[in-house]
Amino acid sequence: MFRGSNRALQFRPEDGLTVIVFGNVTIYEPRGEYQIYVEYMEPKGLGALQLAFEQLKARLEAEGLFDPARKRPIPLLPRRIGIVTSPTGAAIRDILQIIRRRFANVEVVIYPVRVQGEGAAEEIVEGIEGLNKRGDSDVIIVARGGGSIEDLWAFNMEIVARAIHASRIPVISAVGHETDFTIADFVADLRAPTPSAAAELVISKKAELVQRVDDLFSRLLAHIRYRIDAIRHRMESIERHLNLLSPADRVRRQRQRLKDVRAALQASMAHHLALWRGELRRLAGKLDSLSPLAILARGYSICRRLPDLVLVKEALGVKPGEQVEVILSQGGLICRVEDVRDQSPSSDDR
Repeated sequence: MFRGSNRALQFRPEDGLTVIVFGNVTIYEPRGEYQIYVEYMEPKGLGALQLAFEQLKARLEAEGLFDPARKRPIPLLPRRIGIVTSPTGAAIRDILQIIRRRFANVEVVIYPVRVQGEGAAEEIVEGIEGLNKRGDSDVIIVARGGGSIEDLWAFNMEIVARAIHASRIPVISAVGHETDFTIADFVADLRAPTPSAAAELVISKKAELVQRVDDLFSRLLAHIRYRIDAIRHRMESIERHLNLLSPADRVRRQRQRLKDVRAALQASMAHHLALWRGELRRLAGKLDSLSPLAILARGYSICRRLPDLVLVKEALGVKPGEQVEVILSQGGLICRVEDVRDQSPSSDDR
């Protein structure tokens, strides 16, 4: 099998492997020997792509790329999510729809790539490395919708596996359907069964986070009350004990000791209260930075059609002559539409 044909093989031939070959049979007449010039080879009973998948999986697993100990946790509340996928596929639409529904003001950076065909693996690697160079994403989702093993093959390429392994940012693999498994799934820090599931895994619902903060605050208040009650009971117990000791000197010493204990307890309480207040301010600041009001304060606005108050997301959502309400950081405007211009960017069918 000459180099030109051998280079196109998807798997690595091994001793003892039964294969089916296609080519030309020739005869070496002086010795009466038959020769086969092989042009194409495939494993008997097993597809070449499946065998290549198993071979690469075994080799990378032996190198430790699948080791659970090296997998990093996904941030609880990422400020910015990087997505490497096709900008025209169903996967990106599903991801963005769920992110908007769960936590609308989380920032998303999309690195558009081809997800199948020649050159797709190289573009996926470029996307992962590009987001790492930017360094402003807290987590990366590598996504693609379902398809055949040929359609998903870019995510079974060794260069993609090594790019995921080398990423400094945690990577979620969301390729195909729940029953599809790729090499990228095994290397990634987290495997999502579908692109939609990846969006649900990467960001919690805003209402759930607010409820969690409220629960923590309630537990903090209950703990403070418990500590205050325990200190009060201890003070009352000490006072009763002092009343049982009649000598005046001993009473004065015990009274002074009680004051010292009370001062120490109050100082400890003040210290812990300051720490808890600081933690609450930090959590409140984090939530405030993600608030829609904070986005308005940075110069953005919200536009709603009148009188039905429907949110206007694109220019074609209103017609000339209609009125709209523009909500600003301070106050708002009632405007009449004079002209509608559709300036949305053309879709990239890569």
